[in-house]
Amino acid sequence: MAQTMGKRTYCGRKVSCLGPKGSYSHLAAQRMCAGSEILLCDSFPVVFSLLSSGEADYAVVPIENSIQGGVLQNLDLLVATEGVFETEEYNLPIDHRLVTKGEIPLANIERVYSHEQALAQCSEFLEEFLPHAKRIATSSTAESLSLLDERSAGIAGAHACGGELHVSAQNIANEKQNITRFMLLERTSELPEHSAMVFFSAILPHRPGALLSLLTIFAKNDLNLTRIESRPIRGA
Repeated sequence: MAQTMGKRTYCGRKVSCLGPKGSYSHLAAQRMCAGSEILLCDSFPVVFSLLSSGEADYAVVPIENSIQGGVLQNLDLLVATEGVFETEEYNLPIDHRLVTKGEIPLANIERVYSHEQALAQCSEFLEEFLPHAKRIATSSTAESLSLLDERSAGIAGAHACGGELHVSAQNIANEKQNITRFMLLERTSELPEHSAMVFFSAILPHRPGALLSLLTIFAKNDLNLTRIESRPIRGA
């Protein structure tokens, strides 16, 4: 998967991403593909399926977070999906806020809803101020807002919150400099001519030194390897 940067026109094109409206993926898709028709999906496999089937021209997915590391489900989907390449990337600052229906005392909050990554990224706040509250994972940060009642809270970006919701004044994430890298994916049979970055997957033989032999190629060709992730092989 290769990255190229350039000006494009997305008017009349369809882009799939994880919904619902107001999710960080939705925000990234709006910023990366201005003027496109955005297809909001219930899960990442559906995002990839729409791209593979041709129902979407592009897909926008998170691939890495500066705190939690790789989004493993999407790494696996990239490897499993034929003919899909990354052609642009975008780093989106993540600003997590505690969201409630009106001003609710923290002691009254029994449940906290959000995506599993957001819950993990706000673990210090939750342990200090809401240790009694049950943490419940949702498909996206935006979905958590639809589940709120007088005994619960959600974690989401302020951009997703309407005027009737109470939003914490401060970012509650463990690390305030929190960034998620998003990929713009498309189906193509041709690699871009110019690329500043390349993502790829490889299966190595199960023997001593196999990984070293691969990494040596980078060193000999003066290439900087910025990330490596080991994933299991299904059925092996």
